[in-house]
Amino acid sequence: MDKRFLIVGAVILFLITASVLGYIIISTKAPSGAAASSAAVINQSVMKLGDIKKLLEQGQTETALKNLKILIVKSPGSAEALTAYFLLGSTYEKSGELLNARDAYQKLVEKFPASGEILKAQEALENVNVQILFSPIPTPDSVSYEVQKGDTLTRIAKKYGTTVELIAKANGLKNNAIRVGENIKINKSRFSIAVDKSQNILTLKDNENILKTYRVSTGKNSCTPVGTFKITTKIVDPPWYPPTGGVVQSGDPKNVLGSRWLGISKEGYGIHGTIEPESIGRSVTEGCVRMKNAEVEELYTIVPEGTEVLIVD
Repeated sequence: MDKRFLIVGAVILFLITASVLGYIIISTKAPSGAAASSAAVINQSVMKLGDIKKLLEQGQTETALKNLKILIVKSPGSAEALTAYFLLGSTYEKSGELLNARDAYQKLVEKFPASGEILKAQEALENVNVQILFSPIPTPDSVSYEVQKGDTLTRIAKKYGTTVELIAKANGLKNNAIRVGENIKINKSRFSIAVDKSQNILTLKDNENILKTYRVSTGKNSCTPVGTFKITTKIVDPPWYPPTGGVVQSGDPKNVLGSRWLGISKEGYGIHGTIEPESIGRSVTEGCVRMKNAEVEELYTIVPEGTEVLIVD
């Protein structure tokens, strides 16, 4: 056999063997994708929370966020991780990255359900939920609608089962003015309300997910009716018709209804504001559900007529 042929064959065999061995070594030692990313994080040193807070105070937000994430990965169930999630959420929230903020708060609530900070975390999550709803940020529950000739906010709201106020709020519209060809965000969620009389809590749901909870007042001696109702009327600055007769106009200090009225399909009953915010959380009304004015205005903006209202003992 030709000696040159043998030499060439040996070289080819050597190259093939080296390639195979190199692939095995690389596959064993170098994780890829998420595994590589996690390994890289784990191999990094952990910065103390106090130092991370100093970075935030100095405006070094990107570096601070990176180190918060490292801390969470390396100490996932610790008190430091809980605080890190709070800092992540609040930092994203301040910078307007609301979806990232919601994700951080959501993970905090899910991973630390027994924490003494859970109510604070839940409140932060719910406030971000409403901020997203009131913003032009696209979500799975919204559509981008192109305004057509002859459209009005009332017509669009009716088509999608939402409110004029929510469309205007989400799109920053002034005087409800829209232009043909303009794209606007329309929320198409189906909201519902649940009132727990025993806890004096009103829960606003978005397609069965909790969007926000509110402290309310309900009827003394459990006189608030129980059952499933619907919102039938919505009034801004409602007049009050006291049981003794007559009418008390909006703005009168004696008008107990506050700034908004959402009547339900039980005559004489509804959800409304108050001139006595200190009473919220107690069972003191004549049967209606009472809220702080700012909160009933928020609710009024979100829910359309026809929204289901479940009231339980």
